Parts: sequence; C-alpha cells; structure tokens
Amino acid sequence: MTESHPVRRRHGRGARERILKAATELFTAQGINATGMAQLSTVAEVSKRTLYVHFPSKDELVGAYLQSLTTSLSAVPPLPAQPATSPREQLLSVFDRKPPETTAPLRGCPFLNVSVEMPDPGHPAHQLAAAYKREFARHLTDIARQAGVADPETLGEQLALLFDGAAARGTALNSSHTAACARSIAESLVDAALADVRPASP
Repeated sequence: MTESHPVRRRHGRGARERILKAATELFTAQGINATGMAQLSTVAEVSKRTLYVHFPSKDELVGAYLQSLTTSLSAVPPLPAQPATSPREQLLSVFDRKPPETTAPLRGCPFLNVSVEMPDPGHPAHQLAAAYKREFARHLTDIARQAGVADPETLGEQLALLFDGAAARGTALNSSHTAACARSIAESLVDAALADVRPASP
C-alpha cells in the first residue's frame, strides 16, 4: 500500500510574500488562466485558508501581482538617478530593461499578457494593464519633452508601440533578438527627433 505524502506547509510570517512570489513564477511560466488557486497554495506552501485570508479572490491576487510588477520588477523605466544621463540614453534605456528575477522564462510583457488573458476592458486586471501602458507612454513623452523635441507625444507613443511590438514578436518567435532590433529602430527614431531640436536662444 502506497503511503501518501502530505503537501508541505510553512508556518509563520511571510505568507503574503510567498504567495506573491508563487504567483509571479506561475503566471510568468504558464499564464493566469492556467494557474489555479490550489496550485498557488501548493507552490507558496500555504493552506488554501491562508491564501484566501490574504487574497479573497483570484482577481485580487492578480491585481496585487500587477501592482508588484510596477515597483519591485522595475517595469516602468525609472527617472534617472544621475542628472548627467542624457535624455537620449534615458529613452533608449527602456530597451535595455532586464527581465524580472524569476526562475521561469519571461513570456514577453506581463501587462500585454494580462490584457490578452483578460480581454474584457471592464475587468480590473485589464484596466490595471491599460493604465500601466498609458503611464509607460506618458513617461517616455515626459523625457522626450525634457529633451526639447518638437513633438514629444508622437515620439513617446512611437517608442511605447515599438517596445510592445518587440515584446509580442519576441514571445511569438521565442527569441530575444527582437529586443536588439527594437533598440536599433529606437535609436533612429530618437536621433531623428533630436536632430530637429533647435538650441535655446541666449
């Protein structure tokens, strides 16, 4: 007679952090819809009761997951810590972004993935993803405006679209080469916009 092995559970503090870590790993590796709460509780090593105490619904967990991406994973390119960094390098640094620290391979942009898996524009997760994408383009527009380009809104939107397109294509082709190609295109766009900048009058 085969002896069953009970699922290991960890006690003490840190349950919420373990749940979010498990969610990041599983959502990245296999998607949100394919990940069940039972699997999440097993990987996080918490009981289902504990899981639902911290996150009463899966939608709330997905929302917390998305919020964590905007901070701990540095998904939005931060404003430069060094004032000497040129606007050009600030804009291009978006395309040098390192993937999140996770054992699972990155499947493109997690915010695009969420919007595809939750296609209803009224779904809270879809709204969070859309808000992030709008903020992403606004951030690039602000840097372009600081650089003095003639049409910062257009350049910001172009770079945001290029970034998202490269992420989607890289996912479809399972290739990281699209990032280098996107950066090269971004260099052309940024340099063309900066070439039209006129020096300020003395």
